[in-house]
Amino acid sequence: MNGYERSNIMLSIVIPVFNEEKSLELLHQELTEIAAGEGYNLDVVFVDDGSTDGSWEVIERLAAADPHVRGLRFRRNFGKAAALSAGFSHARGELVMTIDADLQDDPHEIPKFLAEMDRVSMHGGPMHKGLDVVSGWKQVRYDPWHKVWPSRVFNWMVSKLTGVVLHDHNCGMNCYRREIFDEVRLYGELHRFVPVLAAARGYRIGEVVVNHRPRAFGQSKYGVTRIVKGFLDLLTVKFLTGFGQRPQHVLGTVGLISFLLGAAGLTYLAVYWLVSQLAPDLGLLPLHQRPAVIYSIGFLLLGGQFMSIGFLAELITAYQQRDIESYSISERTPRESE
Repeated sequence: MNGYERSNIMLSIVIPVFNEEKSLELLHQELTEIAAGEGYNLDVVFVDDGSTDGSWEVIERLAAADPHVRGLRFRRNFGKAAALSAGFSHARGELVMTIDADLQDDPHEIPKFLAEMDRVSMHGGPMHKGLDVVSGWKQVRYDPWHKVWPSRVFNWMVSKLTGVVLHDHNCGMNCYRREIFDEVRLYGELHRFVPVLAAARGYRIGEVVVNHRPRAFGQSKYGVTRIVKGFLDLLTVKFLTGFGQRPQHVLGTVGLISFLLGAAGLTYLAVYWLVSQLAPDLGLLPLHQRPAVIYSIGFLLLGGQFMSIGFLAELITAYQQRDIESYSISERTPRESE
């Protein structure tokens, strides 16, 4: 073995926790056994996302007994994206893995992720040694059908709309290079789109099939509303990755088309009115009885509003981008890095 498969690099494991007191000790035991067997220098970060059971007490006990374990506790439930973001900011390792705390993610799959991270890749560009993100793919899932099928439809939509083709954008078990989170910011529920956001910055993405275990404790934290939220988040990510630094390109285009339709409609109505005045014997309807008047004015106003919003978005983007580069550097020559 070579590379990351057996090395002394520090591997951070970020684990969001919400009412998982029954599974935490078992998960910690599995992680410890794997780290000892593979020679990993482990850094485990539990993030208690406002649990109302005894999860935090278990985390405190584990941290007191194991120097490789640390815990963060939120004042209330802020959501999984916030928990992951906090965990990433406190992770010390060169590589960061995320694992759900309910034991459905199998820690024994970790070596597969690290081996995939070390693989040579040619993703539409020059050859690179290693990937930057490896996403898990629960090829066989032990979830109810009403969760599996909507998830598959969602994964297909994400792949088609973003161009980042993965079988499972919802998998909670993923591996990242720590540097990614210096450039990718999480908020809302965008945690499931980290590979998409990273790919937009030029990072190299891959996936690996993982073992998905039946649920042993607790119950799923996601309901039907997740589908609606996921679709809205997908639209947000599509806009951010496609037009995040040039919002006027999409808003202005829609506004310009609408404005031109309105202007064309009013031009036609002006000619129509002139003809009706010069030739009253034609029996043309009075202008105020033509629905085209309302539509044309509506298109004109809507177009103006979209273009105005586009200009404001450009101003906000220009202001915020003063401290954020519009590019991402992967390597430097030795002299350049001095």
